[in-house]
Amino acid sequence: MPISPRIKKGVILAAGAGTRLTPATFPISKILLPVYDRPMIYYPLSSLISAGIRDILVITNESDLQNFKRAIGDGSRFGVKITYIIQYVQRGISDAFLIGKDFINGDPCVLILGDNIFCGDDIEKLMNEAACDTDNATVFVRYVNNPQDFGVAEFDSEGKVISLEEKPKHPKSNYAVAGMYFLPGDTYEKASVLKPSKRGELEITDLNALYLNEGRLRVKIIDDSSSWIDAGSFDSLLGASRFISETEKKLGTKVLCPETEALKKGFVTPDSVIEWANSNKDNSYFTKIKEFAEKMKKS
Repeated sequence: MPISPRIKKGVILAAGAGTRLTPATFPISKILLPVYDRPMIYYPLSSLISAGIRDILVITNESDLQNFKRAIGDGSRFGVKITYIIQYVQRGISDAFLIGKDFINGDPCVLILGDNIFCGDDIEKLMNEAACDTDNATVFVRYVNNPQDFGVAEFDSEGKVISLEEKPKHPKSNYAVAGMYFLPGDTYEKASVLKPSKRGELEITDLNALYLNEGRLRVKIIDDSSSWIDAGSFDSLLGASRFISETEKKLGTKVLCPETEALKKGFVTPDSVIEWANSNKDNSYFTKIKEFAEKMKKS
């Protein structure tokens, strides 16, 4: 039986200046700031691994390239391949598909913003569903009380998008578009015809609108069993750390760790994770992933 097409490439956009988080981001990228006990980059990386994606591009800025390499390396310890590209000028989210042209190479891919955290069993299910739809673009949405602060999607009962607006004064729905986008193989061609917005950026809303006009934009709804956090402000960054800490204490295990997600996917072996953990100073993070690896070894 032939294998169904599936998205196999992922892009993490981690090049932002983080001006909303200065002075904390004066010395380092916001995507490397800690969320509870690990760098923020671990969360989007874990999400991609949980969706079975092993070929990953990290787009960063020149000054933080070596910091990212120190944080996650070439991905081999997680059983994935990580490639890096520098975005020298901040030109918006859709610019990722232009500077990442050679990596994407006409294949469908998923783009996740480095400061967006997605947590919950439902997220993994939705991501795997979206990864199997290589013909349409898919956005993730969540019901919010302040839709005017986000991109907003209006859609029908079958999940087909009817309208898409960026921070509208009079929103047509309460569903905000989250920072994760599954896109078909023609994304480069569409991104290359976009014009800069008033902000001087190539907007992701404008890119998605091109798919909307073709009837090729779908939504996945993040329900109340899962969480989405945009950790781009001081309060949301603090809230993200509290959320992860409380969730892990409640569950008694780590969540959204690339090591454990890679183990669950079979990308790495329990012995390799234990060896990696033992090579680091013993603390609660490495103790917990070793415990998880030991359980996987016995099962």
